[in-house]
Parts: sequence; C-alpha cells; structure tokens
Amino acid sequence: MTSGSRHQLIVVGAGAAGLYAALCASRAGARVALVSATALAESSSYWAQGGLAAALAADDSPERHLADTIAAGRGAVRESAARVLCEEAPQAVADLSALGVSFDADRHGRLALGLEGGHGARRVVHAGGAATGRRIIRQLSAKVAEDEAIEVLEGRPVTRLLTREGRCIGVGLADGATIAAPGTILATGGAAALWARTTNPAGATGSGLLLAHHAGAALADLELMQFHPTAVVASDGADGFLVTEAIRGEGAHLLDARGNRFVDELAPRDEVARAVQELITSTGATSVGLDMRHVDPALFPNVVTALRRAGIDPERELIPVAPAAHYMMGGIATDLDGRASLSGLYAVGECSCTGLHGANRLASNSLTECFVFGARAARAALGEPAPVPGGGPERRRSGSDGSTKPPPLSPESRQALWRHAGLVREGNGLRELLGDPHPLVRLVAAAALARTESRGAHLRRDFPNADPSFDGRHVTLVAGEQPALQKWD
Repeated sequence: MTSGSRHQLIVVGAGAAGLYAALCASRAGARVALVSATALAESSSYWAQGGLAAALAADDSPERHLADTIAAGRGAVRESAARVLCEEAPQAVADLSALGVSFDADRHGRLALGLEGGHGARRVVHAGGAATGRRIIRQLSAKVAEDEAIEVLEGRPVTRLLTREGRCIGVGLADGATIAAPGTILATGGAAALWARTTNPAGATGSGLLLAHHAGAALADLELMQFHPTAVVASDGADGFLVTEAIRGEGAHLLDARGNRFVDELAPRDEVARAVQELITSTGATSVGLDMRHVDPALFPNVVTALRRAGIDPERELIPVAPAAHYMMGGIATDLDGRASLSGLYAVGECSCTGLHGANRLASNSLTECFVFGARAARAALGEPAPVPGGGPERRRSGSDGSTKPPPLSPESRQALWRHAGLVREGNGLRELLGDPHPLVRLVAAAALARTESRGAHLRRDFPNADPSFDGRHVTLVAGEQPALQKWD
C-alpha cells in the first residue's frame, strides 16, 4: 500500500545524521517518516568513539579548523563544504546540548576539549569519554520516539527509491509497501564492512549508495576509504575493535617490537595508518603495540572495559593493533545542502559525499558533519514541491519486484577488496575486482582505477606520486557512464 501525502519528508536511516535530520524537520513543522532497517539505537553511529570537532576554545577559530581540514584532505577538499562545517559546528554542539546531550566538562563546567590527529588545537567534544556515539544516539532516539510528528518504521529495510519523471518521489520497502513524500533523505551510513578487516558493524556495506546509484544519482570518491591505524588484532570477538584516536591525543604511543616509537602518533590518519602497515609488512608481524599504560583509564572507561573483556589489560600491557577499513569518504555526491543529482533526493552522513573530507578525513569531522549537514538537508528538503498527482513510479532495471537488493556480500568478495583495494593498490588487482559479483565492489574498483595517482588514503603502487591535475577533482560515477573527473565549487 502506498501512503498518502501525510509526510513531507522521508528519512532513511536512524543513525546520528538521520535522527537529527528528522528532529530538525519536525521542529520546522513537518511530518516525517523515519525508516530504519534496524531498531532505534542500533545504528553504526551508536559505536562511534570519536567526538564532534568544533572550534569552541578561546584560542581556536573556524578559520584554524578550516585550515586543518584542508591540510588533512591532501588537496582534494571542497573548500566551500569545509567552510560550512567549520563555521556551523559550534551551533550544532549548542543545539545538541539543548536537546539534552550531556557533553563532558571540566570541574569548572567548561566543555572538555580533546586533541586528535591533524588538529592544531583542542577542539573535539566528547560525551562519556569514548562513548560519544552511544550517548548521542540514545538521547536523539528518545527525542524521536516521543515526537508525535515523526512516524518511526523500525525493522523496515528500503529496497528501492521511487522515481517519476527524473525525480525521487519516495521509497519502496522490503515488505512491498511504499511511502511517498516530496523529499527523501538517505542517512544509511558507510561501506567499510565491505572490506575483510574493518572497525564497522557487519551491516555497513553501502546499501544506500546502491539505492541511489540504481535510481540514477551520481556517486563520488568511492576509492577513498580511510583506514584507521589502531584497530585491535585479536583471535576472538575483539578483532577490529577500534581504539579511539583520542587515546593517542592523551599521550598513548605506537611502538615497534623493540619498544621504540616509529611515527608521530598525531599526524594525519593516512600517515599513521601507512606507517603502521609498512612496519607490519617489513617485519612480518601481525600488529604493532599501542602503549596507553601512562594514560588515565578513567578517561576511556568503555575502551578499557572492552579490552579487558578481550583479555588485554591496557594498564599493564601493550595493545596489539593494525589498520582496518574505517570510514568511506566517498558516497552519494551532494551539494552543500545535501542535495543529490537526482531531484528530490538528499544524502547526509557517511553515505554522502560533499567533498568535505577530501582524500583523508580529519578526525571527528564526520560526526560534526552529521549534524551540520543533517540540519541543512532537512531545511532544503522541506522546500521540495509535492509530486504531481497521477501515475505510478517508474520501474528501473531490477528484480521482478522492482527491488535493488544486491547479491549477498561473500567472504571472498571482502577478502578480494582487502587484498586489491586495501592500503596499497595497483592496477592489475583493481581490474580483477571489476569482475566481482558484488556491484559496490566493482564500483570501488572502477573509481580506484580512474584515480591514476596516490593521494591521502589512496595509494597506488603503479602511480606512487600525487598528480597535480587531480587537485580538487572527484571521481564521479553514474550508472551506464564511464567514471568522470569533476571539479566542484
């Protein structure tokens, strides 16, 4: 059954970006359908250990934050998107506080600001130490659940976007139901779980990217997967557990087998991850040691608890860590209001690509992005015209039910992606991936082949240097077309 026009907005995904976008739209007077494949408070954002980057200290400024973001992004940052984030971040923190999120403060009541890699000042706001995602998701989920203007549809996977005459008019669900609205926001998260070694939960496989691609929207920068340098190496369920960068901000060191430091732990993330991987490769080791024995464990209680549960005592021994796929810097290509190339469709959070992160995301900009661009997308989407009555949605190439569900992601595909599109890539391996059964693996490979250079998180052995002709350019993918290089405003 297709719902009537009782919704002005559909939000797909109940992570930080989706919850906040829904609340912003509700506060603007709209009726919202929030559709989630999982129950509320079970999104990937729930596990986020990092905080929100915002220039809040007296000796900091949005301009300094902007400069750090651009420097980290390796010549691929869309400056207009980065400027929006840095200028609007303080207001996002203030609004979350007004919504009841309790951020960590010092004994004088001032926000406790953390330092992370690539930042030239303390500007990372946390909640509950490394439990920021958990605190925010719980609070926003509670707000959404009690908001009468937001209809929550839990456990209802979206299998296709409905389109008519070149615009998105709603979504189709796995149970055959459809929902119509003038605007649709995808907030479906990232794709790091496509890789065999990852910090992400199993569901983070880019479902929203494929929905948008199938409907005709452009994707961008899929070759730019950020690998986190400090994911636990363990034989049990702790393998891939993320040890937040904030711990290195408080003085933790990375050590080789002889107990020597071998990298600046607070360098931008691509440098640190590459240094760790190079040491592992050259020595044949499986990990390096993260030493947080001199860090106050009370600052990171959930990390310490998780490590002890895995049989690692971080107060007495080194933590074995190695890089893992962590954050997709590419996604659905959007403008500065989250607007995709398909009219009526918007994307926010990790499934989107504004160009903000360039080729190397600055730590903790991503959670801030959820709120800054979630608010902007909600405002813009509420300005979409109502669909013209009459006629049903168009059917694009798909299964007999119109769904766009990809084939299951196999362990073989995940291993192949890790092997051929991991921290180091080269053309022959990427071309092998073009024949993979999974469509998003093929799209990642096509994007990586198109970027014939090394930049940030994208290191090609056959093109080891950065090519100035790629400065500020984004590899863009549209169904049925060859990858294109675009320079965005």
